[in-house]
Amino acid sequence: MELTPGPWIDALRHSHDTLRASVEPLDAPQVQRQSYASEWSIAQVLSHLGSGAQIFSLFLDAGLSGAEPPGRDTFPPIWEAWNARSPQAQAADGLTADRELVERFESLDADQRDHVRLQLFGMDLDITGLARMRLSEHAIHTWDVAVALDPAATVAADAVGLLIDTLDQVAGRTAKAEGTQLKLCVSTTSPERHVLLETGENLTLVAAEPDDSLPQLRLPAEAFVRLVYGRLDAMHTPAVETKQVDLDELRKIFPGF
Repeated sequence: MELTPGPWIDALRHSHDTLRASVEPLDAPQVQRQSYASEWSIAQVLSHLGSGAQIFSLFLDAGLSGAEPPGRDTFPPIWEAWNARSPQAQAADGLTADRELVERFESLDADQRDHVRLQLFGMDLDITGLARMRLSEHAIHTWDVAVALDPAATVAADAVGLLIDTLDQVAGRTAKAEGTQLKLCVSTTSPERHVLLETGENLTLVAAEPDDSLPQLRLPAEAFVRLVYGRLDAMHTPAVETKQVDLDELRKIFPGF
């Protein structure tokens, strides 16, 4: 896993620029189109990212000052204010808030980056961890918007190259194995990775050497990222190779968010 903040912040900038390029040309009816997220329009995705940018800015303030991060009771009023905006304002203001957060990350000097520390959601985070949390959400929701406009859209390669090594954390929080017993090798390309996926009481993803005696799933890393994030439906699945693996079963285990 990349431990320095630079690549994560650069990927956040790229993700923001990609999102902006997708959204800025849209007119009022277009921002109300359905995004990939089943319960959100494009404007509502931008509202979610805008409120998230506002919250992450508070996290960053706490990390820089050494103060306690805001508690969960801080979030509902922020969400409610964003939900009350018109779709056009959600889209425009969401892009603005997102840009301002990216600029804050970029503006930190080396000393500031070194001193960011905060306890958040049971984790001890530095600036890399905070940027990783934001990219994990941002890159996927950027795809939610992009694929609604272009069915061939993919998650950005620079984000995939970083997120591929954090999927164990995402899977641990969101997977719904519900007693399903599986053990298989997953091999990815671009970048190449080999992991052992095992379910039971919990789901684990652990780097491991390929084992041809086990069921196999071979696919692009971009597709594996989307699988774990619940975004690898049949219409958006590239060519994959399987051996004794039911892809539909895996889709059920990873419902996403």
